[in-house]
Amino acid sequence: MASKQMLALAAAILALAVLLPVRAAATEHLVGDDNGWVLNFDYAAWVATKQFRVGDTLVFKYKKPNHTVVEVGGADFANCTKPATANELGSGEDRVALDKEGRRWFFCGVKDHCQKNMKLKITVLAAGALAPEAPPPPPPSSPAGKVQPRVAHAVAAVIAGAAAMLVL
Repeated sequence: MASKQMLALAAAILALAVLLPVRAAATEHLVGDDNGWVLNFDYAAWVATKQFRVGDTLVFKYKKPNHTVVEVGGADFANCTKPATANELGSGEDRVALDKEGRRWFFCGVKDHCQKNMKLKITVLAAGALAPEAPPPPPPSSPAGKVQPRVAHAVAAVIAGAAAMLVL
């Protein structure tokens, strides 16, 4: 009987060890999906289908020097104003680590691109936080569909643990 209990406990611990790190895995968000960072794209609609957490990364892909990425505060975002101290990225494949909770604002600093709505506003949640409401599933062709499911792995771990307890 004791060996059966030890086997069940070992299985539960293994399931937790394998599944929980995946739940905490960071997500890389390609801004605009296959379109990239371009004019004439609805970034507000794109954001509505995503959840951003501390530890995730935004990737802005674009043709340089056609575009840039400028991170600003909320007021500058609303007015498309680039402060002299703003950090302007221009590599063509800029990576921005989401290292703290809260709002983040980005726009293209080239010509009038910001006024033409080439801008992105996101809310970054705590690493383990659940979003108030889950976004709708992405279309099958979207790279967002490749994002590792966080909640499913956590649920599987809880079920494995509960099953092990029942055997005990």
